[in-house]
Amino acid sequence: MDDAHARSVSQVLAYFRVDPSHGLADSQVISFRARSSVLLSDRRIAGASFWKLVLKQFDDLLVKILIFAAITSLVLAVVDGETGFTAFVEPFVILLILAANATVGVVTETNAEKALKELKAYQADVATVLRNGLLSIVPASNLVPGDIVEVAVGCKVPADMRVIDMLSSSALRVDQAILTGESSSVAKELEENPVINPVYQDKTSILFSGTNVTAGRARAIVVATGSETAMGKIHSAMSEVTEEMTPLKKQLDNFGEFLSKVIAGICVLVWVVNIGHFRDPAHGGILRGAIYYLKIAVALAVAAIPEGLPAVVTTCLALGTKRMASLNAIVRSLPAVETLGCTTVICSDKTGTLTTNMMSVTKICVVESAATLSEFTVTGTSYAPDGVIQNANNQQIDYPAAFPSLVQAAICSSLCNDCSIQYNAEKDIYEKIGESTEVALRVFSEKVGLPGFDSMPTSLSVLSKQERVSYCNRYWERYLKKAFVLEFSHDRKMMSVLCSNDERTVLLSKGAPEVILQRSNYVVCNQDGSVTKLSPELKLSLEEKFHRQDIISLDAFFASQETLRCIALAYKDVPTGQQTLTEDDENGLILIGMVGMMDPPRPEVKAAIATCKSAGIRVVVITGDNKKTAEALCHRIGVFDKSDDVSSKSLTAAEFDSLTPMQQAVAVQNLVLFSRVNPSHKSMLVDVLKRHKEVVAMTGDGVNDAPALKQADIGIAMGSGTAVAKGASDMVLADDNFATVVAAVAEGRAIYNNTKQFIRYMISSNIGEVVCIFVAAALGLPETLIPVQLLWVNLVTDGLPATALGFNKQDRNVMMAKPRKMDEAIVNGWLFFRYMVVGAYVGLATVGGFIWWFLYHEEGPHLTWKELVSFNECKDGTMRYSCSVFRDRHPSTISMSVLVVVEMFNAMNNLSENQSLLVLPPWSNMWLMASIGVSMLLHFLILYLRPLSLLFSVTPLSWAEWKAVLWFSFPVILVDEVLKVLSRQTRARKFGLRRRPELLLPKSQTRRV
Repeated sequence: MDDAHARSVSQVLAYFRVDPSHGLADSQVISFRARSSVLLSDRRIAGASFWKLVLKQFDDLLVKILIFAAITSLVLAVVDGETGFTAFVEPFVILLILAANATVGVVTETNAEKALKELKAYQADVATVLRNGLLSIVPASNLVPGDIVEVAVGCKVPADMRVIDMLSSSALRVDQAILTGESSSVAKELEENPVINPVYQDKTSILFSGTNVTAGRARAIVVATGSETAMGKIHSAMSEVTEEMTPLKKQLDNFGEFLSKVIAGICVLVWVVNIGHFRDPAHGGILRGAIYYLKIAVALAVAAIPEGLPAVVTTCLALGTKRMASLNAIVRSLPAVETLGCTTVICSDKTGTLTTNMMSVTKICVVESAATLSEFTVTGTSYAPDGVIQNANNQQIDYPAAFPSLVQAAICSSLCNDCSIQYNAEKDIYEKIGESTEVALRVFSEKVGLPGFDSMPTSLSVLSKQERVSYCNRYWERYLKKAFVLEFSHDRKMMSVLCSNDERTVLLSKGAPEVILQRSNYVVCNQDGSVTKLSPELKLSLEEKFHRQDIISLDAFFASQETLRCIALAYKDVPTGQQTLTEDDENGLILIGMVGMMDPPRPEVKAAIATCKSAGIRVVVITGDNKKTAEALCHRIGVFDKSDDVSSKSLTAAEFDSLTPMQQAVAVQNLVLFSRVNPSHKSMLVDVLKRHKEVVAMTGDGVNDAPALKQADIGIAMGSGTAVAKGASDMVLADDNFATVVAAVAEGRAIYNNTKQFIRYMISSNIGEVVCIFVAAALGLPETLIPVQLLWVNLVTDGLPATALGFNKQDRNVMMAKPRKMDEAIVNGWLFFRYMVVGAYVGLATVGGFIWWFLYHEEGPHLTWKELVSFNECKDGTMRYSCSVFRDRHPSTISMSVLVVVEMFNAMNNLSENQSLLVLPPWSNMWLMASIGVSMLLHFLILYLRPLSLLFSVTPLSWAEWKAVLWFSFPVILVDEVLKVLSRQTRARKFGLRRRPELLLPKSQTRRV
């Protein structure tokens, strides 16, 4: 039954054919069960099988080429009669790399479905149900639509239910924050509410499954179970969301596919070009010749594929998560780190993310004399008793408790209150117990202090935080003992308490301003503490201070555009000895004044919003709150510009739903504030934005937010939120702070920039290896590098500097550029040309070192070019040199050393894409310098430790040979410096200078570009 909220109690009972005093009969239960939806706990949550996830990791062209290379290498070793460990090193290492990459992928993906299972925690286990005229406790899973269920304080609602009877005098209140995001509990009522296109907040007669009863006792009729409940619909929405690849993953896959085709073509080309050499006598037959050149093709494949790239990308993202953790952003999904960098829209909750979620009194209006009003400002934005009272001229009042109206307001705030606040020493935070508005009043009382002391409340600073947190409140509780409480009710819109001591008995009241004003005949004057008649003119002036819906007007109470929740305070003396209160006692009150409170914005949010705007990121505020309240906050924090036409940028969910699909598509392009929303609206907004090619980050904390968090490109849960929201998210904010999201976006952009740098480094190095092998094969030279040497270079000596490039500090202007497009290629035309130029030099230098040893080295054989390229025709005894020179390991060692050293210099080139090493010296990233040192140390180990030198077919080099290695290697820096000059000139013509905004990260974590 979808419209139970809009039907009267009798209509709902008639629909289910149930007697409210008897409940369902057993036959009706059986009939209804056949048609009802089972609970979530009885539904099997399916996910991808383990083996499917494993196989998925190998569904990649580069991986398939590597597997083919490993198998081919193994088969060739067997066919060629090779034995021993060295024959199987290459295929073993390749398969080990693939297994490691697959393990990382499987572990990441197995966490994806945990959020679905965590939904079970929000289901009630049992329910008190009326059947056959008897109350009994049954498992919640046995409930059917039409069951009459009794709920009371502390109960978890077992299904979606329509309230049919109130069983207590106090109002029925329910905490439904996990579903709607409302910061306080809400009152439920019997009356129907026939709203068109209602959101959950409008269904005031419905109890939602999984929410908690905080006050009162009632009976309700079940109207939906299982997947038909609001919670069940969330589960269904989460199940329907499909995982999408991150922008970096897409571009790496596209680049990998392109690289795979190039590699396959080159390998086939090398083998085909050398068909004529299969019969060379040196091979010992056409089959062995074919096998020899097939080995070269395999070596080419190994050389061209950056085997260490997945590991380096994962490591770089992991480093990013560590830096983000220091910023209070806990990353649950590694790819999300990079996706943050191309975020174009941040959909942010208002309460707790943009605001502190700590309701605070900020203004108080009192009557100064019989004809004038006074306003005071209260500072402080948290539950800590820190803050001062300021007069209309913004001057601090040293002794607030000396003002009669202020001290009376403090007494009323302390005693007409059922909440408390405590200090948590372990977390170093102040925690509320009860409603936010009442806690704000208690904190206000602490800021006023106590009368009779010259230095109050500053003198209280000597107390410990545990003692200070409620010192003044405890004083007033001892001064006036609470005797009776007349609870707040929806009809009266006020609360009253009866307090007394030996001298007096007093009634203290607080409530909606229009109600308190109507019941007040007198007012206390702040000037001298006297009580005077509340004249019609004075009452009119006070009424102008607020709207009729508990919201203080924009123009009257503030000079700026902000709204406050207004509560009026009043008291009156009653006869000594009175023990109880009735509604009649709440007349003839003495008005104390009105306090205005708000959930204040976080101090750093305004700067964060400005940073987003300069970075080309749109911020959309999403809230379940009142539209005017949310608009006031948006003006205050800079989401709206002063010149903005708010009407086109601020919509409620009902207003949005009334638009045609075409109008909705246009509205989403301009939308900045979305208020009074349902959970489904968040998911809808994400879907529409993604269809417009936006990259969406969505914040949330409740169960209701989980589908949108999972659907967004980046789901961001609050640290104080539910386990379901955290499970569905990619990132968790430990401090619930919007500014942390912006800092994380900056980090994501920096990570992408670093990723481009080490991809450029690794690819240009691999191009150099391909050029080396291809040129050597094309010129007819002996084997320059063997596959196991290439694997060592790709994994170890290249991998460490590439990882260290992930430590590059983020550029100072990283949040000045617009977000990159999701389909922007990692390697564009100009960058690929630079790769080719640098790679060509790396390859030619490697071959050059090989040739130098044979032709020009003083201790070499001094062969002619013709003799070198005719090595296959060498026969001992017929040449002026021994054929053993072609089996000497020195030339191959020199080639490998040139390749290693030139790539160390190339790593320095990649500190910045365009900045010269003269501007950004190598020691700006000490991790890179350390990694280069370690890589060279490892290279020395395989050269000078005999077991390793035998394994890698290398030998120690002399000082003369090392000097040659350096001469061949260093010019790569000069080559890239020239290319950087050309890049800077092109960039300067394309982009203009822009003013740098205030950064969210300290300068120590950034660098100039």
